[in-house]
Amino acid sequence: MIVYPNAKINLGLNILRKREDGYHDISSVFYPVKKCVDILEIVKSERFEFTKSGIEIPNGENLCEKAWQLLHSDFDIENVKIHLHKQIAIGAGLGGGSADASFTLKILNKLFDLKLTNKELEKYALQLGADCPFFIDNIPKYVQGIGEKMNTIDLDLSYYEIRLVNPKIHISTKEAYSGVVPQIPELSVEEIIKLPIKEWKNKLKNDFEDSAFEKHSQLVKRKEELYDDGAIYSSMSGSGSVLFGIFNK
Repeated sequence: MIVYPNAKINLGLNILRKREDGYHDISSVFYPVKKCVDILEIVKSERFEFTKSGIEIPNGENLCEKAWQLLHSDFDIENVKIHLHKQIAIGAGLGGGSADASFTLKILNKLFDLKLTNKELEKYALQLGADCPFFIDNIPKYVQGIGEKMNTIDLDLSYYEIRLVNPKIHISTKEAYSGVVPQIPELSVEEIIKLPIKEWKNKLKNDFEDSAFEKHSQLVKRKEELYDDGAIYSSMSGSGSVLFGIFNK
């Protein structure tokens, strides 16, 4: 079985507060970008095997393998062979690794007829990462908490072109959060996203941009270039460093 785990972008990203458990409460809209994908194949096998190609993935236990281990532990599913061809930039704020993990859960659910609902799959996905539950439904959502609180929103950007720019700067999650001062914005992302896109530019903010732009001046230049090219709205996605622009087609 072959599927195509897709990227996501963040439309606004506010870091609201640091929690007692060390995580941060966020507020953001996650929007799937289905033209930017990895390729994931999973087939039944006599022994478990994970192979990879494409963009180099750092050594260590892969989230796809962890996803299989979760369901193997609870349902005693058979061994599988997983091959991941990586195309979504790593450490870029696009959620590629999270998508790979969640799509693995969805394939295994079908492959072994586990009959898990999307809500049940989301609970497994949350064990793999804060962004993972989003990719189960894989539709635009207003996201809160650490990523586990999601509400479907009515947002369709299919009439626009979304361009991604990868400056190939790796920003670790730890580095990104170290430069952020949590605060409650005057207008929430949920309120701003309902406004016309032409009004987003001066209202819809990614809180990670301030520190990232201060450390990496080329990000400022790339964002300015997107606006110079005619973008209606541009921002860094997630904790960076990929930038996106929304253009009229």
